[in-house]
Amino acid sequence: MGGSSCKEEKKEDKRQSGDNLSSANRIRSFAVTQRGFNVLSLARRGLKTVPEELWELTELDKLNVSLNHLKVLPPQLSSLCNLVVLNLWGNQLSSLPAEIGLLKRLRVLFVYRNRLTEIPEELGNCTQLEVLSLANNQLSSLPDSLCSLTSLKKLNLSHNLITHIPGCVYHMKALVFLHLACNRLENIAENIQTLVELKILIVEGNSLHTLPKALCCLTRPH
Repeated sequence: MGGSSCKEEKKEDKRQSGDNLSSANRIRSFAVTQRGFNVLSLARRGLKTVPEELWELTELDKLNVSLNHLKVLPPQLSSLCNLVVLNLWGNQLSSLPAEIGLLKRLRVLFVYRNRLTEIPEELGNCTQLEVLSLANNQLSSLPDSLCSLTSLKKLNLSHNLITHIPGCVYHMKALVFLHLACNRLENIAENIQTLVELKILIVEGNSLHTLPKALCCLTRPH
C-alpha cells in the first residue's frame, strides 16, 4: 500500500511539473533535429492564429504551418531570425507582413494556395532566397524591390492574374526554373534572354500567340 501511495505521489508531482512548463516549451517539444536543422511542423493543426509562444522559438531553422486556416501573420514573425525554410502554403493569407524582410537567412519560401493580392516590398531584403513559390494566389504584379533576389533559382508564379512578366524577374540572373502557367500573359518580352541560366520555362494556359525569338538565345555559354 505504501509503495502504491508513493507511486501516485510521483505521478502527481510529474503532472504538476508538466503543468508548470511554458507553452513555448510544449511547442518546442514537437520540434526535431534533421540534418543539423531545428525543424518544427504545425501543419494540419486547424490553426486560425499562430500561438504567441511560437515566436519564442528563435532557434528554429525550418517552420511548417501549412494547411491551416491562417488569415494573418503577425509582425512577430521577424523574431524567428534563423529561419532558412518557411512553409505557409494552403492557408488563407491575403498578405504577408513587412517584417518578413527581416528574415535575412531565408532560402526557401512557400506561400502557394493562399489569397495574396500583393507582395510586400520588404521581401526584396531576403537576398538569400533560392526558392520562392507564390502559385495559386491572386497576384497581378510583383514589387520592383524583388530585383535584389539575385540568388533565386526557382520561381513559381503559376495560377495568378499576371498579364506580363514582372520587370524584376529579368534581374533574377540565377533563375533556372520559371513557372508562369495559367496566368493572363499575352506576350513575353525579348529581354527574357537576360536569364542566361534558365532551363525550364512553363507558360501553358496563357493567351500567348507567339514566343520571342530571344528564347533561342537561352543557351548558357561555356
